[in-house]
Amino acid sequence: MNYIGETQVSKSAAWLPWLGGVISLLLLAVASFAIHHELKTYHYHDILRHLSEIPRPQLLLAVVLTAVNYLALTGYDTLAFRHIHRVLAYPKIALTSFISYVFSYNVGLSVFGGTAIRYRFYSSWGISAEDVARISAFCTLTLWLGFFATAGVIFLFQPLQLHTRIAFLESVRPLGALFVFLIGFYFLWGSLGGKILKIKSWRFDVPSPRLSLAQLAVSCVDWVIAASVLYVLLPPSIPFRSFLAVFLLGQFAGLISHVPGGLGVFETTILYFLSPYLPAPSILGSLVAYRAIYYFGPLIIAVSFLGLSEFWRKRAQAQKAAEFFNQHISGFLPQVFALSIFIAGMILLYSGSTPTVAGRLAWLRAAVPLPIIEISHFIGSLTGVALVVLAWGLYRRLDAAYYLTLGFLAAGTVLSLLKGLDYEEATILTVMFLALFPCHRHFHRKTTLLQERFTGGWTLAIAGVILSALWLGFFSFKHVEYSHDLWWRFEFSGDASRSLRALVGSVGALFLFGLVRLFAPARPKMDKSTKAMDRILPLVLRSSSTSANLALLGDKTFLLNDSGKAFLMYGVSGRSWVVMGDPIGDESEFPGLLFKFREMTDIYRGWPVFYEVSRERLYLYLDMGLMAFKLGEEAFVPLQTFSLEGSSRKGLRHTYNKASKEGMAFRIASTEEVPALLSQLKQISDSWLAEKNTREKGFSLGAFDEIYLAHFPVALLEREGKILAFANLWTTGTKAELSIDLMRHLPEAPRSVMEYLFICLMLWGKEQGYQRFSLGMAPFSGLEAHVLAPLWAKLGAFLFRHGEHFYNFRGLREYKDKFDPVWEPKYLAGPRGLALPAILANTASLISGGLRGVISK
Repeated sequence: MNYIGETQVSKSAAWLPWLGGVISLLLLAVASFAIHHELKTYHYHDILRHLSEIPRPQLLLAVVLTAVNYLALTGYDTLAFRHIHRVLAYPKIALTSFISYVFSYNVGLSVFGGTAIRYRFYSSWGISAEDVARISAFCTLTLWLGFFATAGVIFLFQPLQLHTRIAFLESVRPLGALFVFLIGFYFLWGSLGGKILKIKSWRFDVPSPRLSLAQLAVSCVDWVIAASVLYVLLPPSIPFRSFLAVFLLGQFAGLISHVPGGLGVFETTILYFLSPYLPAPSILGSLVAYRAIYYFGPLIIAVSFLGLSEFWRKRAQAQKAAEFFNQHISGFLPQVFALSIFIAGMILLYSGSTPTVAGRLAWLRAAVPLPIIEISHFIGSLTGVALVVLAWGLYRRLDAAYYLTLGFLAAGTVLSLLKGLDYEEATILTVMFLALFPCHRHFHRKTTLLQERFTGGWTLAIAGVILSALWLGFFSFKHVEYSHDLWWRFEFSGDASRSLRALVGSVGALFLFGLVRLFAPARPKMDKSTKAMDRILPLVLRSSSTSANLALLGDKTFLLNDSGKAFLMYGVSGRSWVVMGDPIGDESEFPGLLFKFREMTDIYRGWPVFYEVSRERLYLYLDMGLMAFKLGEEAFVPLQTFSLEGSSRKGLRHTYNKASKEGMAFRIASTEEVPALLSQLKQISDSWLAEKNTREKGFSLGAFDEIYLAHFPVALLEREGKILAFANLWTTGTKAELSIDLMRHLPEAPRSVMEYLFICLMLWGKEQGYQRFSLGMAPFSGLEAHVLAPLWAKLGAFLFRHGEHFYNFRGLREYKDKFDPVWEPKYLAGPRGLALPAILANTASLISGGLRGVISK
């Protein structure tokens, strides 16, 4: 058993994951500077006053419009199902649409963020991965059709009389003409029978003209209603058509900035273009209300729904809805809670940076001593820092992070009331506490937060929150002249002093946390002993999958979970850390084990790759943010129904009878008999390798190794006492599955020897009570060549049809089909992006024993 050490990665590659986050952080800084410039003559209280002056009917109307908008968004997916000619109940579509859009809108304005959620929900209702991809592509196209149509009409046909500082918007008339032309071209193309629309790497099935009109209508309604939510929150200023142009520009700027939710970038655009007509505090107050109503409010509803569903699951196990939640929604609960808790931490930090509402503080002054208010304010900000850090632990499903988060949410609720009767803040924290409380089972990993490696994006997100809190604090108290006395001023009216101490305390706490992580004990190096085999062998024997026997091959590294109830086996080639198959052992331990492996690859800047994984456990890898690529299909023969009777088995019956008449005899040599047979089997194996002009493989295939073969019984085909062919048997302790690994024969053996051995093994397995027999995988089988299929699927489908010069892919499928098997897909799960060619090369190198084995037999 080999253990592999660190993988060397170039410094430039190590910095690449940080690049996007750094750009987003810089854009956020620029947006903050622009907002600060626009508000230089105003105070924080001006914003609060304008926020409080928004009439309640307008707030209620904004809430109603938000609900209508999310209802309209369900039209995207509804039309997509019509387009792919699939039927699904509307409540299921609406549920998926709401959760996916809420989640993606709070993380980013792009609809791409909801693809994983769509896949998880729709696949559970029988929608294939290809159809989910087509649905996502259709929704993306629909979104941009509405944008181009709405913006094109506004820019082209409605003169924009806004202000000289934005008079350049008149120059976008040609852009409006281009947008209208694109819309016209799209409809003309569909009307003339065009079926495929290609834009760079994107290929779309063009819907019928009638469906295209429905696309356009739904999307335009979506954009107009979304703009109306903010418009009704603003004081009367400019015509709605002019505001719509500014809104579209702001949304577009936020979208391309890649700042989560377009935060800051969208606000800067709106503030810049509307400030000539409205006071900046009034605009910013309306934007705060807009964020709360359109973004944060639906997020709270979604989180509450998920928590309530989990609570209901515990109270009523028999409910079908609860069963659905348990199987399909819970997979992304940690991500949802991580996002919501991160926002809760932001709220506490921003609250600590801003003044307390004067009227509430006056009431609190009569009931709470000043030291309690001071301490509550300071600790409240530290609680905010703790929550933004713990959010990463929730994302990593840490058990300790779950308990600490509950504690800090409860503390934050009390502190919010004690520091200034902030009941809105306390209500939000209470709702999050109640939603998280019943979900402990989703946070099962026993690792400490100090052992977790923070990604560059998450580190920069925390830095962005701290920097924005600092800016908010300086802006809120810019009218207060700085002096050293501020640090030591303790009084009910000392909001500036409390904010200053809280901000410095927050930065100090974060710095201390980073320092503790920096000087934490070094990570232990990987064990190079062979004692792990003693713990792994019992798990292999109890496994229900014969592929677990690859652990005995001796060419892999093992990673066991802390309880020793599950393990995975992997090899390292280049930057690829390739796991062979699904984890083995107690299935409840798999999620924690997989995240442990993911953390290990992060430490060494490697690519986590999972080779030949099953469809049933594909959600585990999707939850880790990986992409699935179909490799082919594995053939399983149900042994309980297998026989040689009937007209459909005429060919198999003929092979069996002919071989029997020619004197072929089948028998099973037990593991005790195998050592005495190894010399004869070695001669057969060497002859077979020489005849095939090939070499031994490994990793996903067995090799002739005496120590390896001694673990298994061997199936023998003999004639007149001479062994003609053999195959080592892979069995399972549960008798769920039977298979073979090496199958080799002498050159003079009959051509039907392999088929005869398969027949004998299936009949023997049926007699012994095994449930199914694995015939192995047919590479590239079952891959679709549809125009919307990914490039990998198209290439695989092409090789399957036309790759006879390289490998008889189609012939292998047809050969296995004669046994009437059940075909189950197998996947490769790995990182998104352009790493796939290198991953495939690295995996092939592991299987072939190096680069030489890849380019030769």
